Amino acid sequence: MVNILVILGLTLIVWIVLTVIVDKKGPEKIAVVGSANSDKKALIVYDPDPIYNLDEKVSKSFAEGLSEKGWGSKVVTVAAAENFEKEFFDLYVFCANTYNWAPDKAIRDHIKNIDYLQRKNVVAITLGSGSTKRSQRLLEELIKQKEAVLIDSRVFWLMKPNTESKTKRSNSKIAVEMANNFGKEVAERIRN
Repeated sequence: MVNILVILGLTLIVWIVLTVIVDKKGPEKIAVVGSANSDKKALIVYDPDPIYNLDEKVSKSFAEGLSEKGWGSKVVTVAAAENFEKEFFDLYVFCANTYNWAPDKAIRDHIKNIDYLQRKNVVAITLGSGSTKRSQRLLEELIKQKEAVLIDSRVFWLMKPNTESKTKRSNSKIAVEMANNFGKEVAERIRN
């Protein structure tokens, strides 16, 4: 019985420490993908995961998909996003990690504190190890509360297979490829 309590106590301590680490807002990063002079522009916001940065890879891949359709994108961390609040974008994309079955705190707080999403086109991307249904729903609700036009919402996983086909390729590489295709789809949908 004592061993079980020790294991549960250590697990709880590790969980709390990890939660504190991942809840911290990441550093300021900005990447421009595609032409800055494009007719169509997107702002893609994510908060880097300190453990495995799938969100940055997925965000940049989504931007590359848009770029293949003639878009220019700014891929920025939450810490850098406030620098672009006065700029106009045709599309806003929020990429959120899932922690404790919810979108990461930095993305949630960012969306809650901005006031420029009303009637704007928005895409939600939810990332996680595999249990993301609640997190995706919460992210979508946050966006809708801002009276934005939620064009689409997708989930990509780090551990759970991203495709039904049996493959030996890594889930993260498949997620990055799927994000690129998702970017192309969204660009086509907005064009039409």
